[in-house]
Amino acid sequence: MSTLKVNTVQHNTTGFNNVVQFQDGGGTVNGHLARTWVNFNGVGTVATRADFNVNSITDLALGNYTVNFDNALSDVNYAAVITSYYAAVANQAGYIPFEDGRLTARTSSSFTLACATTAAYNDSAYISVIIHR
Repeated sequence: MSTLKVNTVQHNTTGFNNVVQFQDGGGTVNGHLARTWVNFNGVGTVATRADFNVNSITDLALGNYTVNFDNALSDVNYAAVITSYYAAVANQAGYIPFEDGRLTARTSSSFTLACATTAAYNDSAYISVIIHR
């Protein structure tokens, strides 16, 4: 059993950018839930496995994708956590992490990301991104 102990958990329903906030006893905001997250397959036809606040994903080129939000964020000052894995050899059972997964462009309504090894950009079968703001 887990216990969550906070002084205040507040949700404002006046708009998307007013999400659940965690506050201390003095009303200072200590954090928010993720604004956007996605888990998708970037090999062949891009396919979303699960998401929150993601409208679509565009396959731009080898190892490059644009993720479009359902609801725009208030600005571009968000943080992203990215994980991606690929099979280093065709039909290899094990997957290894990319050495580089990063945002290459961002707007309030989308971001572009690139996945690469030391040698080149590569499509990834397992890409996950979490956006916090």
